[in-house]
Amino acid sequence: MKKVQLLVFMIVFLFISTYLFFVSAEIQVPETVKNISRQNTYPNADTIPERVHPSQTTQELLQTTDYTIENPNLIRMLNESTIKNSFLSIGSRSSIFLGNWALSYQSKETTPNWEFAIANTNQFDNRKGNQVKELTYRQNNQYTAVGGLTTPTNSEEDVKKLMILKAQEKSGLNLSFLTIIGKETTSNTIMKVPVNKVGYLQAYVPAINEKGTVIYGEVYLQLRGSKSKLVIKNVTNTGVSAWIPIQDYLSFKYTLSDQLKDFK
Repeated sequence: MKKVQLLVFMIVFLFISTYLFFVSAEIQVPETVKNISRQNTYPNADTIPERVHPSQTTQELLQTTDYTIENPNLIRMLNESTIKNSFLSIGSRSSIFLGNWALSYQSKETTPNWEFAIANTNQFDNRKGNQVKELTYRQNNQYTAVGGLTTPTNSEEDVKKLMILKAQEKSGLNLSFLTIIGKETTSNTIMKVPVNKVGYLQAYVPAINEKGTVIYGEVYLQLRGSKSKLVIKNVTNTGVSAWIPIQDYLSFKYTLSDQLKDFK
């Protein structure tokens, strides 16, 4: 009986530990970073990383290789090809070159930069005032934050899809390589400007710095009679990194000064 209780305890402990690990793996957003999705005057489209589910035949093909294949474009091509059985008429013994592909991406580091790009600066000059004033955020002009790979690499668009999928899973945040803050967007952020001071409220678009390794390989579809399998040749690993803005979030920074500043 004690052994059964001990086993149950260990299973429950393992489950809770695993759950807490994945919860804690998500990035914690500071209080100075606000979600402005409702206030944003520019309706950014929802960014759902592309996932293509393999058909049953494609799933069987994926199991014939030891390499992980996550590229949605490659999986889509295999789905279309195997459903149509277009290759089967070529011959009983053949090898078809499907191209050099970014097969998968292994994430090594997912780090936030809450001040990735400055989107706006509001100021209030209270040097001649006689009482404390309030300074609020209002977007002066439409601003576009653009991310991307920090170094050139093969199959750039495929790599970006793989990277944003992993970064979003690890961060728990809505990410996009392009996000827009619309003009006249506001927030309930209110700062106090003392007498004889100039207050500056700056708004930044935050971003994720994603780093990892892309696995490339030449993909062949090998047919032998009624059997088929995937053969991966000339596999290479390439280190990559990218900046991926966090969609519909702003990070606010408030400073006071004795004189006017130029933030151009």
